Amino acid sequence: MSSPKKSNEKSVLPAFSLTADGFAQCVLAWQQQHGRHDLPWQQPATPYRVLVSEIMLQQTQVSTVVPYFQRWMETFPDLPTLAAAEEDQVMALWQGLGYYSRARNLQKAARYLVNEYDGQFPQELTELEKIPGVGRYTAGAIRAFAFDAYGPIVDGNVRRLFCRLFTISGQPLSTAVNKTLWQLAEHLTPNQNNRNFAQGLLDLGATVCKPKSPNCEKCPFVRHCQAKLQNRVAEFPNPKTKKTLPTRHGHFLWQLERDGLWLERRPEQGIWATLWALPELESAPENANLVGEFLHTFSHYKLRAQVWQVQALELNETLSQPRDLKAIDQEQLEQVGMPTPIRKFIQQQLQE
Repeated sequence: MSSPKKSNEKSVLPAFSLTADGFAQCVLAWQQQHGRHDLPWQQPATPYRVLVSEIMLQQTQVSTVVPYFQRWMETFPDLPTLAAAEEDQVMALWQGLGYYSRARNLQKAARYLVNEYDGQFPQELTELEKIPGVGRYTAGAIRAFAFDAYGPIVDGNVRRLFCRLFTISGQPLSTAVNKTLWQLAEHLTPNQNNRNFAQGLLDLGATVCKPKSPNCEKCPFVRHCQAKLQNRVAEFPNPKTKKTLPTRHGHFLWQLERDGLWLERRPEQGIWATLWALPELESAPENANLVGEFLHTFSHYKLRAQVWQVQALELNETLSQPRDLKAIDQEQLEQVGMPTPIRKFIQQQLQE
């Protein structure tokens, strides 16, 4: 097992009245009494179940993840099952969670572990970080939750908690702030009771030190938190610089025939990679009828889409370049992995 990287106490915990050991004991005592103990991936906390839950929880709330996690484990109960699954089945099961690269990475991780480790998980942090889709946080989470071993973690909840406790200024995702947060995590993470400690940190951020209206009076660090003592809780973490998202226009084809609805498998690169979607067009086709529109916001831009229908005789001309096209029966559409806005649009059209 890797040993913790302890930094100098004074430099890591400036103006904080608890030692690292005192900090850990405070988290553990609070977690035992107030933390979450009945999450589905906690019973049992196997490495595979932890990996699946942590990947699903990236940028997604616990309440949303729970039913997806349960369905996933029923369909893919272990690494070999997931590794051998068809990609369409994986994507269909992920439908609605968004950020579909996470689903692809989960399957890549399963195949990697089956091929390189005979379906087992390595325990060293450096080896865990080599797993596809597993970064510094997820590696620490697997060690802490699955192996109850030293595994520092910094996610959005921990980031917010630490920024307030230690009044860490700067853009929350900047390199400088990130370095400081990980130094703190490495220093404060104990050598035992790591599963409960890590869960306590996450629970404190999720249920007490919330983004808005934090319940400071129920926080075990209320007498130690620098932001609270300075009456500056609302200032931390410092707000992100807001950017105005540009709007891009997109055009898609609606072609419903007796054989089914024509869909196109997206390329391996770009948005909605490898998912099935309405065929995308470079521009609005001539002599076409507008079927409908939809708006979807990505992290970097807004997509304003128009969906067109052309005459059957003009279909080949409209789709002149080679495409991975397939007419899918309406009853089979639910079994196909599709982007959520495309699926919603299709469902609305078919219900009318």
